[in-house]
Amino acid sequence: MLNLKQKGFYKGINLGGWFSQCDYSPERMDYFITEEDISKIAAWGADHVRIPIDYNVLEQSTGFDRIDKAISTCRKYGLNIILDLHKTAGFSFDTYGEHEYGFFESEIYQEKFYQLWERFAKSYGQNEHIAFELLNEVTDKSYLPAWNRIAHTCIQRIRRIAPDTLIFVGSWDNNSPKTVKDLNAPYDDKVIYNMHCYEPLKFTHQGAYWTAAINPEEHFSFAESNITEHFFEQLFASAIEKAKKHHTVLYCGEYGVIDRVPPEDAIKWFCMIHSVFEKHGIGRCAWNYKEMDFGLSDIRLSGFREKLIRNL
Repeated sequence: MLNLKQKGFYKGINLGGWFSQCDYSPERMDYFITEEDISKIAAWGADHVRIPIDYNVLEQSTGFDRIDKAISTCRKYGLNIILDLHKTAGFSFDTYGEHEYGFFESEIYQEKFYQLWERFAKSYGQNEHIAFELLNEVTDKSYLPAWNRIAHTCIQRIRRIAPDTLIFVGSWDNNSPKTVKDLNAPYDDKVIYNMHCYEPLKFTHQGAYWTAAINPEEHFSFAESNITEHFFEQLFASAIEKAKKHHTVLYCGEYGVIDRVPPEDAIKWFCMIHSVFEKHGIGRCAWNYKEMDFGLSDIRLSGFREKLIRNL
C-alpha cells in the first residue's frame, strides 16, 4: 500500500491564487509567489505544495513555461508538487464567479480534458516528484456517474504515458469526506482518494461573502462550535473505510480557517484536525499559503505561526 510520507506527499501547503482564481495577468502569475515564498514553505517543514491551475492559463503561449519554472523552483528547495486542475473547460467549482457549463454532458469538453492531461503526462509523467489531481471539487451529485466514468477514462489515457504517477481523485459535494464512498474503486494502486475539509463550515467560513451557505453576519467561537477529535473521526469514518476496502490511502487536499476567525481559535482547529490526520496517516495540504481569505503567511498569524507550523 502507498505511504504518502515516504513518497513526500504528506504535509503540504496550497499555492492558491497564483495560476487560478486570479486575474491571469503576467504580473500576478510572475510575482504572486516568489522563490522566497517557496524557500519559506520548505523551511516550515512542508514536503510538497499543491498548485491549482486553471485550464485557460495553459492555453496561453507561456502557460506551460510558467508551470515549468514553478516546478523547478519547488524542486530547488526539495518540495514535491501536486498539479491540480482547478478549472476545466465547461466546469468550475465556483458556480458564482465563473461561467463554465456543460463539461459532464459534452464529449467535446471531455476530450479537451483528456488531451490536457495527456500533455501533463508527457511533460511531467516521468518525474516521481510530481503528482496529478484530475479536477478540483465536483459539485452536484448528479455529476457523479459521469465523473466516475470520465476519471476512469482519463486515468486510462494518462497511464499509457505515465504508468507510475500518483493520481488524486475526489468526489462530489466539493470533495466532501462523506462522499468519498461514492467513488468507484481506484483504477490502480497509484490512485489516491482525495477529500477537502472545512468543517464545520459555520466556523471555518464565518463571514464568507461568496457562498449562500453562510450568513456573513454570524460568528462562532471554537468553544461553541463543538469541534473535537470525535467530530473529525465521525466525519472521516466512511472515507477511511472506503480507502481501506480498496487498499489505497486517503489525502486531504484542502483544509483551513478563514482570516475572520481569531488566530487563537484557528490554531485550535488546526491542532484538532491534525491530530486525527496523524492518527490515520492522512496526507494533507493546508489552504492557503498567501491571501485568498485563508493566508497562513499573512500578518494576522504573527505570533501564532510557529505553533501552527509545528502542527502541520
